[in-house]
Amino acid sequence: MRFPYLIPVCAALLGTSALPSAAQTMSAAEFDAYTRGKTLFYAQNGTAYGAERYLDGRQVIWSFLDGECKYGTWYETSGQICFVYEDRIEPQCWTFREGPGGLIARFEDNPTATELYEAQDTGDEMMCKGPDVGV
Repeated sequence: MRFPYLIPVCAALLGTSALPSAAQTMSAAEFDAYTRGKTLFYAQNGTAYGAERYLDGRQVIWSFLDGECKYGTWYETSGQICFVYEDRIEPQCWTFREGPGGLIARFEDNPTATELYEAQDTGDEMMCKGPDVGV
C-alpha cells in the first residue's frame, strides 16, 4: 500500500462527517418569515388539531376547526414563540422548527409535552362563525 497514513485520516474524517442534525429552533424572524400571510393546519398523532392564520404585525387567528376563532398576538421570549389570545391572557409558548413536511411545534419546548406538526392537505377549512346571535 503506497499511502498507509490515509487510512486513519479517512477513518477520522468519516467518523466526524456531518450527519443531518436536528433542526434548530426558529427565531422570531424565521418564524415570521415562514408563517406570515399563511393559514397553517396542525395535526397531532395523525388527527387534525387546529389551524392558525398568521397576519401582519404578529397578529393571529386560531381555531380548533369548530367554527370558533380566537384572535391574538405572538411574541418571542427565551427562544420560544408565545401566543396570547383574546379569551386567555396567559401566554402559551412553543418552540418551532422546520421538519421535512413543514413546521413542528413543541409546547414549552418540553419533550414530553404536546407536539404538533404542520399537516399537509387536511381537507379541512378554517372557518370562523360570526358573533353569537341570540333571540
